[in-house]
Amino acid sequence: MAGNSFGTLFRLTSFGESHGAAIGGVVDGCPAGLKLDLAAVQAELDRRRPGSTPLGTARQESDTVEFLSGVFGGATLGTPIAFIIRNKDARGADYDHLKDAFRPGHADLTWEQKFGLRDHRGGGRASARETAVRVAAGAIARQLLATADITVNGWVSQVGAERLVRPYRELKLDLVYRNDVRCPDENTAARMVAVIEEARAEGDTLGGRISCVARGVPAGLGEPVFDKLHADLGKALFSINAVKGVQFGSGFDAISLRGSEHNDPYVLKAGAIGMATNRSGGVQGGISNGEDLLFDVAFKPVSTLMKPQDSVGRDGRAVVLEGRGRHDPCVVPRAVPIVEAMVCLVLADHWLRQRTARV
Repeated sequence: MAGNSFGTLFRLTSFGESHGAAIGGVVDGCPAGLKLDLAAVQAELDRRRPGSTPLGTARQESDTVEFLSGVFGGATLGTPIAFIIRNKDARGADYDHLKDAFRPGHADLTWEQKFGLRDHRGGGRASARETAVRVAAGAIARQLLATADITVNGWVSQVGAERLVRPYRELKLDLVYRNDVRCPDENTAARMVAVIEEARAEGDTLGGRISCVARGVPAGLGEPVFDKLHADLGKALFSINAVKGVQFGSGFDAISLRGSEHNDPYVLKAGAIGMATNRSGGVQGGISNGEDLLFDVAFKPVSTLMKPQDSVGRDGRAVVLEGRGRHDPCVVPRAVPIVEAMVCLVLADHWLRQRTARV
């Protein structure tokens, strides 16, 4: 089965299913000699893990990562870094009613159409449980990027109709993980919590938006023509479960602007060429321009509802599915570290590739 590996020089391969024995990954291409803080890797996983916020699923997983190879004496060896995360709170029986029925909005039907069979327990490999592997690998990539003073920060900027509209430079991003909804504005966060709780009480779900900024990204990252930086970021972000839209800089708002309004004029900043504005989101011609990399990611509402839904069974007959299992009423609070991880993986890969671009 293709599609389980990601990246060129800094490459991740993931494995495992939602209710199997474990999930895990192999990171290849991480340079030798990187001082790896394993506690910091675990801290990233703790931000994503089930049960990390009362607004999410009731599933309780410690998500303790076990490194099997590639690290010795606190540093990377330059060899493949293999790790596993054991599933401790799997309840496959919760999904027995889905053996012969397909949930609306899920990968159940399409997976079976493609492979002819599927693991119906929580979606199997199509479950967002797999994203824990990405977070662990992204935490390694983040520490590699830190050697070049590159940082990545995400935050929830919208839940349902509740939206944070303050410019990102005015936000205190160190406050993101100090509340359950992962929004750095206290008043907006309170409103977001209220609408999530309301949807949960009604057995329904909500979508939302995660905004993200990468600072310290040097000019020159990105490979013309097909591996443009924002193209690879787009692929990475669209590979996250429930993502339905990605925009960089002004994004779709650029449609209503004229070129004279949208262009980012060049100016001198501390003796170097920079941009007076950043409507391009830090990328021009598919290559980073040295400005902040800024983008938004849109997530659909979670498809599993705690209310009856009409669907069909494998025999083609109509069925009514009752929501069971443990699910998030809104996925975006727990998705912030996933977005950050995928960005770190892409930037680490392109940072290494840039080091081979010229003599």
